[in-house]
Amino acid sequence: MAVLSLAAAEGELRFTELKREMTGVSQKMLAQTLRALERDGLVARRVEASKPPRVYYRLTGLGTTLVAPLRSLRAWAEQHMALIQHNCDMFDAADRPDGHG
Repeated sequence: MAVLSLAAAEGELRFTELKREMTGVSQKMLAQTLRALERDGLVARRVEASKPPRVYYRLTGLGTTLVAPLRSLRAWAEQHMALIQHNCDMFDAADRPDGHG
């Protein structure tokens, strides 16, 4: 989600802007995700000296190569979501007296 949000921005986003884009994601989870992406070289971080400090994130060249595969994965998931949910429902409803099927 963070990679696609940064890709849509076509530049830098402040942490607070990213947080706003990613509804349902906690501040802690977003910070951990961005740190991991930065460690992997997918995201670059820039701190602007102000009070409070402003932190900006952008995709690196390597990060931009991940955008197309993520968009494809997202499209696949959206296309197959109903079938996957149906399979989960069928699995959960199956009679499993021994707990193994």
